[in-house]
Amino acid sequence: MASNGRKSLVPDAKEALDRFKMEAAREVGVSLKNGYNGDITSREAGSIGGQMVKKMIQSYEEGLK
Repeated sequence: MASNGRKSLVPDAKEALDRFKMEAAREVGVSLKNGYNGDITSREAGSIGGQMVKKMIQSYEEGLK
């Protein structure tokens, strides 16, 4: 369940996204902890998000082939 009280449409999605986020963080050299990560910089968080988007686009493009 999401922290805002809404039910997740795909219950396993949170775990999968967390694993994906940890993998992306390792790839850009940012150390994340399970749980609270409020001590990372905006730049680090942006790097993680950017890497996640890059990998999603690559995956989509490979699916088109």
